[in-house]
Amino acid sequence: MDKVCNFCGHAHFRHRQVQYIYRHAGKYLIVNQVPCEECEYCGEQYFAAPVLRKIEAEFHAIHVVGRPPTHSISVPVEEYAHAPGNR
Repeated sequence: MDKVCNFCGHAHFRHRQVQYIYRHAGKYLIVNQVPCEECEYCGEQYFAAPVLRKIEAEFHAIHVVGRPPTHSISVPVEEYAHAPGNR
């Protein structure tokens, strides 16, 4: 049987490289150019297990071992209830 999207049921996928945001225990790692298969109909993304294991290893190397990342960014954080217009 052909592979189908678990979300919408369509069977057409394209290979893409995307940005993946990995988070664990309140810490984040943004990884660019991650290979995946993406459903052409709904956009659901599927990642191979070795790809995800590599991202987890990078996260560990940076956040546990202390290896410096290639780049760092500062990201503002806002609580929805306190955002302007929600008071």
